[in-house]
Order: sequence, then C-alpha cells, then structure tokens
Amino acid sequence: MHFTKMQGAGNDFVLVETNDVNQDWSRMVRAMCDRHFGIGGDGLLVVSSSDRADLYMREFNVDGSEAEACGNGLRCVVKYAAYKGFVNASNHQVLIETVSGIRKAKLYKVGEESEIQVSMGKPEFNAKDIPVLVAPNQEGTVDIKPTLDYPVTIDSEPLLLNFVSMGNPHAVCFCKQPVSEFPLSQLGPAVEHHKIFPNRTNFEVVNVINRQLIEVRVWERGVGETLACGSGACAVAVVAQLHGYVGNKVDLKLPGGILSVEWDGAGEVLLSGPAKIVFSGEWLSEVQVK
Repeated sequence: MHFTKMQGAGNDFVLVETNDVNQDWSRMVRAMCDRHFGIGGDGLLVVSSSDRADLYMREFNVDGSEAEACGNGLRCVVKYAAYKGFVNASNHQVLIETVSGIRKAKLYKVGEESEIQVSMGKPEFNAKDIPVLVAPNQEGTVDIKPTLDYPVTIDSEPLLLNFVSMGNPHAVCFCKQPVSEFPLSQLGPAVEHHKIFPNRTNFEVVNVINRQLIEVRVWERGVGETLACGSGACAVAVVAQLHGYVGNKVDLKLPGGILSVEWDGAGEVLLSGPAKIVFSGEWLSEVQVK
C-alpha cells in the first residue's frame, strides 16, 4: 500500500489514495500512525474519487475514530491533489467531499511558499447540534444562541468553556495564565470525556495576545495534544470574535505554526495555512495490524 506523509503546521498525517471501501481503516490507522512501530502521525487521510467533487476525503484519528472535520487534513489533501496533477489548484476552486459535506478550497502563493485556504462551513451553536448537554436557562429552555463562559469544574479546577461545532465539537477556554503553563495533559482528557459531551469534544486553551494574534494549545479528541488543529483554530477565532476580543480576521499561533482564520460573523469560516509533503513510501501488507 503506497502512502504519502504530510503535515500542516505540524499536524501530521498518513495519506492513502484508494477506492477500497472494504478496508478496515479504523484498525489500520492504529498501526500506521503508531510513532514507534508504524509510520507515525496524528491521523490517517483516505482519499478516493467522488461523483460530487474533485476528491472524497475521510480522516481517522489514532484511536480509530473517524473525525467529522479536519482543517489541516483538508489542506493536505488539496496540496496532494495539486502535486499529483489531479486538479489545477493554483488560484482555482477545488472541491473536496467530506462526511460533513463538500468543502471549497484554493491554493495560492505567499512569496516562495504556497498556502491553502479552505472553507470549514458555518459554525453551529445549538447545544444539540454540537452536541453538549447544558443546563436549561431561567425560562426552562436551552438557547440556540452561543453558549459562552459556561462554568465546569474539572479535577477541582474551575473552567469557563465556550461551545461551538465546526462539524465537530469544540470547547474553548480563555486563560489568564500562559497556555504553555496550562496543565493540558492532565485536564485535556478529563474535558474530552466529560459527561456533558455525549460524543466527547476537542478542547482548546487560549491566550488573546492582541486583536490580531491569539495563542492556542489543543487537546484533540481521539488523538491527544497536537501541534495544530484546523477546526480548533476556527472554533477559537469564532468564539473570540463573539466575545469581542478580535475582528473578523485573526492569526492563531499554535505550537506547530501560524494559521489564519476569517469569519464575517454569519457565513462560512475560512481557514488558511501551509501544507507540505514530507515523504512517500510503501506500507507492507505483511505488517501485523494491532
């Protein structure tokens, strides 16, 4: 099985191009993305043909679960498609079908480097669509407006969480302490598996540096801490804008690099950032899958 190793702002993936619908990808990802006994990666991208778009993409986390949305993975697929000549991506729209719908993308030059902008869809704030089990308001109903600064105590640590879905659930926490000092390895798993999240959640801790720059660390559902998360960056930018901390365009500094997000406050969220091919190889079929 031929594969290509790719990364977007340090969020790394094993990409496989195939139309094999019978393969157990949830099982394969655990072996292929193992960093000691496999290729290594945060997830597996399975790329195949589509009747509705240029390509079809599925993304599997290292725990075997399938992700509904993956911004960095989406950019990697567009980069791969352009590299292989499947699409004429330069300043042209590319359509990628995902489990959350068709996503639009564009590849463009920034100096000597190329960046890719992808549409991540509209943010969802309705609690049942995220999903998150929040307490009813004083009128006894659950609002469909954004749930901001919702108090939750995790391991005796009081947190104010902001909920949004970018096709997958996110809980965003603005911190007074530097994000580098936040005990993410301790609290991340507890937030991900908290009882108010029936499908678990991604968890972002955030420092607002100024109106143009935000610093972020991410605990990614089904993966753990990652160097970057595209849907997480979008969730943070949306919530920060709702709080009035930033305008409609902001850069997000993650451990793996800089991502940029634009949102007009009503429509689809646009994510921009790098995507690179690292190496290609062959996964031997005789290798035992754990």
